[in-house]
Amino acid sequence: MYIIGISGLSGSGKSSVSKAIWEYFPGQVTVLEHDMYYYAKKDRPPIKNYDHPDALETSLLIRHINELKSGRPIERPIYDFKVSDRLPQTVRLEPRPILVIEGLLIFCIPELMPLFDLRIYIDVPLDQAIIRRIKRDHIERGRSVQSIIQQYESTVRDAAINLVLPSRYLADLIIPQGSNNHVALEVLFGRIRDLLASGGKPAGLIKTRRRGTAAPPATG
Repeated sequence: MYIIGISGLSGSGKSSVSKAIWEYFPGQVTVLEHDMYYYAKKDRPPIKNYDHPDALETSLLIRHINELKSGRPIERPIYDFKVSDRLPQTVRLEPRPILVIEGLLIFCIPELMPLFDLRIYIDVPLDQAIIRRIKRDHIERGRSVQSIIQQYESTVRDAAINLVLPSRYLADLIIPQGSNNHVALEVLFGRIRDLLASGGKPAGLIKTRRRGTAAPPATG
């Protein structure tokens, strides 16, 4: 199994790139969204920042990754953003040759970093990501524009600047404009095609950095 981590700002287009990979290689890709692993209300730590790693049950995500790597299916949780709680239902996911892990904070968590064979960062301007987030939260999650802006000013902006943006320096591949960058996607698809054809990891892949490192702190 080849594991691809996809990160970027909230609203950058991570889900679009994950979907593009899933559609281009039908039946060969499993996608895990980190934001499905937000804690249930009854188990949630006493924090108010949903854009911080402590808000997510990453230990369960890691356990599920290892289960899939071992060839066993998992029951992935479902987090409902309209009610801000985890649902009792789950989604059964089967192991596939390609596993995509998607989330804005995945490169900020040291325990996750060694699990990725390829790290991709989706790069868009901060203002563009903000606009996309407002549209998504308002239309898809039923939140008022005022509450979205209030959350952005209180927690989201700081997390973006101090956690997510610095993590792009840990990526193997940066894709500007996400799924709209068709040239970059073709390069990525070509790499995955080679992998699937060879039945394993591509030859000649050289890793020079420490795999367990997380995002460096912001400076300035």
